Amino acid sequence: MATKTRQSQNPTRLLTSIGIILVSLGLTYAPLPGFNQTVVVVSGTELAEPLQSLEAKFEEENPGIDLELKFQGSQDMVNNYIDNQNDFQPTVLIPASSEIVQELRDRIQAQQNGEPFYNTPQPIAKTILVGVAWTQRGTILFPNGRFQWQRVEQAMQAGNWEEIGGNNDWGSFDFVITDPTRSNSGQVTLGLWAQSKLGGRILSSAALNNPEINSLFSLIKRSVYQPPRSTDILLQEFISRGPNDADVATVYESIALYRWQQSAANQGKPYQIYYLDPTIETVSTAAIVRRNVNEGKAKAAQQFLEFLTQPPQQEVFVQYGFRPVNNTVDLQTVANSPWSQTIPGAEINPPGNVIPPPDKQVLTEIQRLWERAN
Repeated sequence: MATKTRQSQNPTRLLTSIGIILVSLGLTYAPLPGFNQTVVVVSGTELAEPLQSLEAKFEEENPGIDLELKFQGSQDMVNNYIDNQNDFQPTVLIPASSEIVQELRDRIQAQQNGEPFYNTPQPIAKTILVGVAWTQRGTILFPNGRFQWQRVEQAMQAGNWEEIGGNNDWGSFDFVITDPTRSNSGQVTLGLWAQSKLGGRILSSAALNNPEINSLFSLIKRSVYQPPRSTDILLQEFISRGPNDADVATVYESIALYRWQQSAANQGKPYQIYYLDPTIETVSTAAIVRRNVNEGKAKAAQQFLEFLTQPPQQEVFVQYGFRPVNNTVDLQTVANSPWSQTIPGAEINPPGNVIPPPDKQVLTEIQRLWERAN
């Protein structure tokens, strides 16, 4: 009889044991309330749309990690972090270029010892600087179909379209760039323009300090009214203002491609893209910072960066006009690629040379000269 009782209890004990194992596994692999990691990602505004579109997918695939996305101009991002001016604690910083990440590292190390980042900063997406112009104005300004800094300078000196062959009712010539003290694209614009003015010589701090460059920067600063703090804001304002208030601008190819349909809808006739020769490639690069970031949070942040560089997510960046950093992704085969939409001027293999960005010393000198120009 006792044997029969023990046998009847065995299935119950077995089920109980299995239940305990399953609960243990659930506690091990499922996120516990209160133990989720919140990763605060501060990115340049040029990445706003693709990152926002990927946020829900990442959180669904990684239920123990919550993302908070913030967007700032690249130079603002560095300055705000260095000076601790944010009302939040960043985990990841993604400025528009690897050079700005290097500037951030150098400035932090000048204040304190040790490596300021977890892991090696990681490329996320890349683009190049281009010009955009409303079609009629571009035809007058660039009659050979190629962007020319000299023609832009001549138009600035003339001050109005009639003086350079445009219609009288087009009014003043309005060129737009971002604020070089706050945005990477403004700094790169001035660097390329100065290099053209110097006959293509490689830029250095010494080369920039001459009367020609000082005069050029003064002309640009007088001509550009209240430059926006970031590139995407610039292009949205360019589109909303339209011809007669904004004629020509320099922006990232990614944003120019992504917002082209918006320009067609708002203004009836969309802008055209002009490739610069030479141009500069900028690589949005992510750094996981150490200040107030523990190893658990850093590990969660690294999962996010690895997610961004996988082919499905790189294809999303392509759909927003970026060129992939993952070489397995082909621009020509990505669904809904802007390069398949016959956007005026857009080319998969643009003409001209792509040169390295200015180094930190040159970028610093460009900002200094801009601030002194009048």
